Amino acid sequence: MSSNKKQLSPKQTRDLLEILKSRFEKNKNRHKGIEWVDVEAKLAGNTEKLWSLDEMENTGGEPDVIAYDDASNEYIFCDCSAESPKGRRSVCYDREGLESRKEHRPENSAVDMAAEMGVELLDEEQYRELQKLGHFDAKTSSWLKTPEAIRKHGGAIFGDFRYGQVFVYHNGAQSYYAARAFRGILKV
Repeated sequence: MSSNKKQLSPKQTRDLLEILKSRFEKNKNRHKGIEWVDVEAKLAGNTEKLWSLDEMENTGGEPDVIAYDDASNEYIFCDCSAESPKGRRSVCYDREGLESRKEHRPENSAVDMAAEMGVELLDEEQYRELQKLGHFDAKTSSWLKTPEAIRKHGGAIFGDFRYGQVFVYHNGAQSYYAARAFRGILKV
């Protein structure tokens, strides 16, 4: 492994690309009109984005391409695991929420973890768009990027899928649950 912590070895890169290609081919409904060869060309040599995708994979996110942004000429990857990624659960929303806990602090926050991984949390609109591609979080929930107007009052929002509906609701940013993580989004 390179001395740069955000770079994969050639073998790790090959293994990751194989996983991503297989998932891409098995889930064509998520990315109609997009060809793997074009995605792979964008990923080639993009060491930090590959590292971030590997972090998404290693924490249980099962990243896959969900869209192409014509304006920025970027492919959009998102965590597509059926339930919130196991390796990111039991975290509160952000550093402020984490530090406000007097006891029983979780190890990390969703916002800090996402930043460490080089990804963004999905916002409410992105989460609702993801849910059009399948049913996600039927037993779990995912923290969502929270508007400042809500966050300044101590709250944070999360989403899930129950009773055939997408729900977005709120909690205190300091709360955490064994069945709540976050989904990341990454533009390449």
